[in-house]
Amino acid sequence: MIIQKYKIVFAGSMGSGKTEAIKSLSEIPVLATEAYNTDDNSHKKMLTTVGIDYGEVTLEDGNKIGLYGTPGQDRFDFMWGVICKGAIGTIILIDHTIENPLKDLQFYIDTFKAHGENITIGITHVDEDQSKSTHQYREWLIENNLTYPLFFIDARKQDDVLMLIETLITSLEVKYL
Repeated sequence: MIIQKYKIVFAGSMGSGKTEAIKSLSEIPVLATEAYNTDDNSHKKMLTTVGIDYGEVTLEDGNKIGLYGTPGQDRFDFMWGVICKGAIGTIILIDHTIENPLKDLQFYIDTFKAHGENITIGITHVDEDQSKSTHQYREWLIENNLTYPLFFIDARKQDDVLMLIETLITSLEVKYL
């Protein structure tokens, strides 16, 4: 039985590290719905999420958080609203190495802000493509009058993912306290 006080959703482009982020934090074995990737045009990874990923983490104050990962392919967008129901916020992960990461960033922000305004952004795989500027993300946010927190992270590193979660929770506290 899944019992948690809070729910956080991980969304974003295919291969951005949603499953890895959940695995890096979860105190329980992650429920993953991965299947062989048949969409080689979008990403070369072997497995991709086709349902949801689920993990749990307990914060220092004892609050348990459910970590829900969405599939990154927009053909599964019918599930996104269901997964977001009751969430305190969304962490959007974007793969820096894809052809047009700003296009994906805009798509995922536009889509997931309809399910809640509490969003934190993590840009992944920055170390794999240093030819692209990282400044483009902050510039894009400023140009679009958006103030979402933005971090460059490694989804495999527990501290990086925990920083995203703590930022998301702090943003919520600042808004409502």
